[in-house]
Amino acid sequence: MIFNKTYSGFKTAWEGLNLTLKHLFGPNSKREVKPIQSENYFTQLEKGTNTIQYPKQQIPIPEVGRYQLDVEIDDCIVCDLCAKACPVDCIDIESIKATEAIGQTSDGSTKRLYAAKFNIDMAKCMYCGLCTVVCPTECITMTNLYDRTTRDLDELTYKFSTMTPQEAEEKRAAFDKQQAEKLAAKQAAMKKKEGDQS
Repeated sequence: MIFNKTYSGFKTAWEGLNLTLKHLFGPNSKREVKPIQSENYFTQLEKGTNTIQYPKQQIPIPEVGRYQLDVEIDDCIVCDLCAKACPVDCIDIESIKATEAIGQTSDGSTKRLYAAKFNIDMAKCMYCGLCTVVCPTECITMTNLYDRTTRDLDELTYKFSTMTPQEAEEKRAAFDKQQAEKLAAKQAAMKKKEGDQS
């Protein structure tokens, strides 16, 4: 009974060791980097190592890959749809109303809001691509850049707005002033109308 258990234990250990040695001294040639569409893609693992020597070797990036986000801020109308669609709340947008139309995007949409803040926290991003789908001007896209290694987590928050805090305060003040002038003009018109009726 004890002999059988001991024999079974040694036999199992020997089979595991044989398997380890087979893989250790088996394929030892450098893996050739090929796209997955290539013929016999999976058989190359039998002939070469399973891993590649990154970063010297890199696997080809698929055309439909979803990687780091990028924003063309000049095409952004600050509609906030991307932030609303984001399931992990990694997009932080702050808009300021303009006193008049401030230009057009590349697709002809009129811009009426300034982007005081447009931050994307890629440490939170789950790369679902929903923000790119809902964007009406297609200003937010997924690039083929996947490696932005950093030691500081704050560096993974990408800031796309170019507006300084001073400029943002000036734009807010200009809009508030315009609204106050419109309200004063409306009140004056109402008083004049009441005076004409009496």
